Amino acid sequence: MALKVAIVGLPNVGKSTLFNALTKTAAAQAANYPFCTIEPNTGDVAVPEPRLNVLAEIAGSKEIIPSRITFVDIAGLVRGASKGEGLGNQFLANIRDCDAIAFVARCFVDDDITHVEDRIDPIADLEIIETELMLADMESLERRRVQMEKRAKGGDKESQLNLKLVDLALAQLNNGKPARVAEVSKEDRKAWDMLQLLTALPALYVANVDEGSADKGNELSDLVAARAAADNAKSVVISAKIDSELAVLDEAEQLEFLETLGLAEPGLNRLIREAYALLGLQSYFTVGPKEARAWTIHIGDTAPQAAGVIHTDFEKGFIRAETIAYDDYVALRGESKAREAGKLRAEGKSYVVKDGDVMNFLFNN
Repeated sequence: MALKVAIVGLPNVGKSTLFNALTKTAAAQAANYPFCTIEPNTGDVAVPEPRLNVLAEIAGSKEIIPSRITFVDIAGLVRGASKGEGLGNQFLANIRDCDAIAFVARCFVDDDITHVEDRIDPIADLEIIETELMLADMESLERRRVQMEKRAKGGDKESQLNLKLVDLALAQLNNGKPARVAEVSKEDRKAWDMLQLLTALPALYVANVDEGSADKGNELSDLVAARAAADNAKSVVISAKIDSELAVLDEAEQLEFLETLGLAEPGLNRLIREAYALLGLQSYFTVGPKEARAWTIHIGDTAPQAAGVIHTDFEKGFIRAETIAYDDYVALRGESKAREAGKLRAEGKSYVVKDGDVMNFLFNN
């Protein structure tokens, strides 16, 4: 399941520093001037999953394979991007290809790092970005609406539905609200998603704070959290500077560094988990001597759908799933004891997979 999250923000808010830390590379040039990121850099990163290590230890697995998520470092946005200012057109096209957006807001003061707007105001930063996305959505919708209305008047059922959704989106946007706050029925969700609205994408607001505020945030990050709640988005506090320093250390050095800062884990772990949850995702596991592996599925997926993530043939020929809850697998130290204790369940096609389920699928070839 290929999943992509766009890292978006004004120039010099810490986007590329964050991206470099995420991917543990220097693939994105973190320089102190606008547009240092010209082409979108992509980084495929593992979703932090300590349960995998526990399962692998119990099963004696030779390899651990976590779930993964892709982050895309988008070129810095400026005011007027929706009209092509800066790298606007390219910026918007790159975001449209993603499944969610991580808005990076500068919540630190550093006179040595310039700000394109000559001030430190994370809410104003977010408003510039959101406004440009809303303007781009409005232009796109109004352009499509003309032909859609003609077809709807001619009796085309699909156009009638789409026109209703377009007008719903425009009503939100004209009211200064992103499309993601609109109430869309489950039946209309697929057609809504087909509109490909930038402001309908799930959003995570990333408050990039100074080193001293990495644990609990600061007054600026508190403002970002409040704004996220109002915009039907999530928020997370990180210090991209700290995490970029952690990224080049080995595990023992990371633990020592985190301890000196009073932090339990890197901020990036929280960011990745929040992005994963933002997309409505969860993991189930397959475990054996060869490997312990996490598989990504949507919350609410059934056993056949979960099997299909491994291979489409598994879903087509699904018979049943042998399932053990994670806690039972750990408490009983593996599949054999879980089976003896009656904790291994045979689940059919209607079973809704739970986060952390340890599964084995039986299917017809």
